[in-house]
Amino acid sequence: MVDLWLKDAKIVPENMIVSLGIEDGKIAALKKIAPKREECINLRESVILPGLIDAHVHFRDPGLTYKEDFRTGTMAAAAGGFTTVIDMPNTRPPTDTAKAFKEKLKIADHKSLVDYGLHAGVGKLKDIKNLFKLKPASFKLYMDLLDDDTLEGIFREIKNLQNDGGQEPLISLHCEDKETVESSTLKMRSKGRDKPELYARARPVLAETTAVSKALKLAGKYGLKIHICHVSTEESLGLIDEAKKSGLKVTSEITPHHLLLNSSYLRKCGNFAKTNPPLRDQKDKVEIGSLNDVDIIGTDHAPHTIPEKEQNVWNALPGIPNLDATLPLLLTQIKQRNLTFTDLKRLLCENPAIIFNIKNKGFIKRGMDADFVVVDMRKEGIIEPDKFKSKAKYSPFKGFKVKGMPVMTMVRGNVVMEDDHLSKNQGNFIYS
Repeated sequence: MVDLWLKDAKIVPENMIVSLGIEDGKIAALKKIAPKREECINLRESVILPGLIDAHVHFRDPGLTYKEDFRTGTMAAAAGGFTTVIDMPNTRPPTDTAKAFKEKLKIADHKSLVDYGLHAGVGKLKDIKNLFKLKPASFKLYMDLLDDDTLEGIFREIKNLQNDGGQEPLISLHCEDKETVESSTLKMRSKGRDKPELYARARPVLAETTAVSKALKLAGKYGLKIHICHVSTEESLGLIDEAKKSGLKVTSEITPHHLLLNSSYLRKCGNFAKTNPPLRDQKDKVEIGSLNDVDIIGTDHAPHTIPEKEQNVWNALPGIPNLDATLPLLLTQIKQRNLTFTDLKRLLCENPAIIFNIKNKGFIKRGMDADFVVVDMRKEGIIEPDKFKSKAKYSPFKGFKVKGMPVMTMVRGNVVMEDDHLSKNQGNFIYS
């Protein structure tokens, strides 16, 4: 006898109606009809998806918890249908030593409602080996903060991990070229203007494509797997596609804002649309029709306070909180026939699990974790940042009409969100 049945769930894109049996947090059975007299939740033919995996969040914990913490961040995740998150290392202190990594694990273990992993930063080269033993999802490098020699030194050191055998290391990269960003920003600031739309010119397309080219060259030289975060231009996507065809081990991510918005939102929304890399002109941005060339969608959930966003463009902090809004925005694209459920599962469930080596997640199959999000494709709403579970109550998507909403989120068989109401849950480290 299983612990719980999810009765009459619609599996997409096959449009099959099945009942899912859950036992000990795993998918134990898939049947046409749930056995009678056993505990069940009747989904009444609502669409069920594997729990979403977000490989790119900034929960600001420790050190910056006035913006967000692991509790509120994972509340937003659960509300948005995400059952697994991977946190970035730019906290205070940064997660670039074994000690800091262990401390953040303790915080997440205490606070997280959903399952979690951590990316590691790189400070001193001597710390890389001990960090790797703790199973980071990747080593995250910010190329806008690194000169070329330092960057190559890090690649060389991480290559040594590969030579030691065992799990293959992965490098995730923020691709904006340091020299290009610094010179372009100086040029824009020297004009004495502070309109938000100038920010896109201070971090131009060239900054991203130059950095992507450097990253691909180093990946080829050292034979390492790399993952390019928040690709914002078609040109960068083309470079990555060429590299894949040549045999390089490279994957790419796009965010909801780089996919659905353009640089005009810097004028419409001001600094609430400020992010790195910046929103691009329509002629340069990645179009939704190019998603076949993208490997995953990551929210780059990067919350700040409203006062931090209301400063002038050169001082306002970059970042957009997306966990609450991403799934409704993408379900709306499905309703508009710009996207399919197959795309959604590939970009937000299956590929993140494969790329980041997350066992037992991302698929609805026997033996996998019972992580699900149930969606109501008839439910309509509006993006209202004031109602976000995140501490950050702003969004350039404010006022967007959406059709299709998450109505239930389950982590290892436990309901953590139902009809926007959250329940207690203990998240687990995904690499235990």
